Amino acid sequence: MKHLSRKAEDYLEAILNITLEKGYARTKDVAQELGVRPPTVVEMIQKLDAMGLAVYRRYEGVTLTPEGRSIAEVIKSRHDTIRAFLTLIRVPAAVADHDACIMEHELSPETIEQLRHFVEFMSNQFSHPDLLREFDLFCAGKRQPQKVGQHGPAQKLPADSAGT
Repeated sequence: MKHLSRKAEDYLEAILNITLEKGYARTKDVAQELGVRPPTVVEMIQKLDAMGLAVYRRYEGVTLTPEGRSIAEVIKSRHDTIRAFLTLIRVPAAVADHDACIMEHELSPETIEQLRHFVEFMSNQFSHPDLLREFDLFCAGKRQPQKVGQHGPAQKLPADSAGT
């Protein structure tokens, strides 16, 4: 896979997502998806076109080349895997989606693969049916507000630092 900037990867992923949803992608759709202005989109799409990853036709929109689509599918798969993992550990959906956008660019392929395996394992109804329920209870206990002055278990100070 070509080494691309995060920004370029985000554009490829956005183009793929819009195309999968609508059947086509226009610059204004990409701008809306990424929260940028259409002229910014045109500039990046022209760069992707020059790299052979997208084809841009003014007034017609943008399509991914086979190589661009292949890269976009890898990026989307990484995003989906990370989002599934974060959702599995009870991160709220909107936060999980946002954090997956950040993490998808940083994690190694080996880490992504292990996360994918873990999500598949935990999604298997036959693996450990009560494990997620136990995790929910554990997290609920951790979310209990602590009383003022209560900072968890008291820690014993070493003898030489006890205020002497």
